[in-house]
Amino acid sequence: MLARTSTRRSAGTPAPHLLAAGAMALIGTSVVASSLLPHYPYAGGQALRYGGAAVILLPLAARRGPRVAVTAGDLVRLALLAATGMVGFNLAILAALRTAEPAVPGVFIAASPIVFALVAAVRGGRSGGRRRPLVAAALVVAGAAVVQGFGHSDLAGLGWSLLALVGEVAFSAQAAPLLPRLGAVRVAGYGCALAAVEALAAGLVMDGGGVVRLPTGVEAAGLAWLTLPVTVLAFLAWYTALGRLGAARATLYSGVTPLVAAALAPLLGTGRLGAGQLAGAALVASGLLVGLAGPGVLDRFRVRRPVMLPAARCDAASVGERARWR
Repeated sequence: MLARTSTRRSAGTPAPHLLAAGAMALIGTSVVASSLLPHYPYAGGQALRYGGAAVILLPLAARRGPRVAVTAGDLVRLALLAATGMVGFNLAILAALRTAEPAVPGVFIAASPIVFALVAAVRGGRSGGRRRPLVAAALVVAGAAVVQGFGHSDLAGLGWSLLALVGEVAFSAQAAPLLPRLGAVRVAGYGCALAAVEALAAGLVMDGGGVVRLPTGVEAAGLAWLTLPVTVLAFLAWYTALGRLGAARATLYSGVTPLVAAALAPLLGTGRLGAGQLAGAALVASGLLVGLAGPGVLDRFRVRRPVMLPAARCDAASVGERARWR
């Protein structure tokens, strides 16, 4: 009971919401860093990114209070998290971009809130309170689609984009059961360490001995940004928020990522801000309002009706208070 109460209170404070929004905003800046690495071996770059993050996160995890035993089941889940939500996710996007416009995998990835909202709706039945996350997720996804556009693709591009969506969902779904016991720092650190090994193995298959090379100055800057803000800071913030908000609410903030990417596009010369981006931002904001405001806020706008309490429940001194408002 105490654990549930503290969780609810922490979810109601601004901190986890700011962490979730900040994490998705940082991930949105990855388009800038990735634009600096067009010729660097992709899998090798991911291995360096996750390996560098692990070097920072693992010592932090070792200093996080009492030692927590990692079971074989934990290792399996962490390995799946790294393979699907980290390495597989990035490789699926790379494969999708060979035959699809960038907007196509972007729209698929933005659909992750719908997946978690559907799961929440199925678990909660048909109650109105369970429909709110679904409506909110639909608004966020619609806004992300408007911001990015829908683009063109063949079947292969659609298939790889669907796999990218699976990886996006796995990034949160595989981590959620681990967070209460291991904590955000350990999940992020162990996940990045395993992802570095898996990315290096994939790179050896794809690129052979050229999987890793000495980066140029510009490439080093791109890798450093992907390692520190986009991986270390964003992963810590995201997993902390995920543990406090739950997946259905936290993933609504994924709509922030395409907004940041769209805002940065003019700086990269790859796009411009227009009416579509502003309309998409309004839809994302509406989805966040619906999904995160909670019934207590929305109930203020309902028409209240007077309710007369039975006379047997009122004494003579409270006759004037029989009319109560619901």
